[in-house]
Amino acid sequence: MPSIVATNVKKGQCIKYQGELGLVLGLEHRTPGKGNALIAATIRSFQTGKTKTIRFASSDKVEVVETDRQKLEFSYADPEGYHFMDPNTYDTVTFDAKLVGDAKDYLTDAMLVEVLFIEESPVSLDLPATVELEVTESSEGIKGDTANNPTKPATLETGLVVQVPLFVKPGDRLKIATADGSYSGRA
Repeated sequence: MPSIVATNVKKGQCIKYQGELGLVLGLEHRTPGKGNALIAATIRSFQTGKTKTIRFASSDKVEVVETDRQKLEFSYADPEGYHFMDPNTYDTVTFDAKLVGDAKDYLTDAMLVEVLFIEESPVSLDLPATVELEVTESSEGIKGDTANNPTKPATLETGLVVQVPLFVKPGDRLKIATADGSYSGRA
C-alpha cells in the first residue's frame, strides 16, 4: 500500500490506521501555539462502523488503500441477501443485510447506488440524497387541525414509516431524505 504524508490526506480517501481500514469523513488542520501542526481526521471504521477522530503529526506517514467505486442497480432482496446488478456487464452481486443496513428502507427496483469496494470486497453503500417512494398506508387528517404544522405517520412502499403533512394520502409519491428519513416534499 502506498504511503503519503498526513498533510496530503483528503476527505473520501480510505486509509489504514492502527490495523483498521477506514474512510476519511473530515479533516481539520490544527496549529497549536507551540510545536508542530496536527491533522485531526474523522474516520469511520469499516470493521466496527464507528466514527472516531485520529490525530496525526504533519510529518506522519499514512497508508492509503486503493478503492473502487461502482454504480450498481438494485434488483431484488431474498433470504440470501440483497442482489445488485452491474448495468455495464450485467453481473449480479449479492450483499448481506449487515452491509446494506438501514439503506434497505430506501431501496426500490432499478435504483442506482454507489458501492465502495476495497480489495474487491464491498465495504459501504451510498444512496442518493433523496429517493421517491409511494405511500401505501396513511390515516386521514383531522379537518381543522392546522395549528403548529401537524403531521401524521405514513407507511411507504418499502415499509418505512415517516411523518408527513396531513394532506398526504395513499398513492402519493413523496421525496424522502435518505440521511434522516424525513419528508422532503411531493415527487
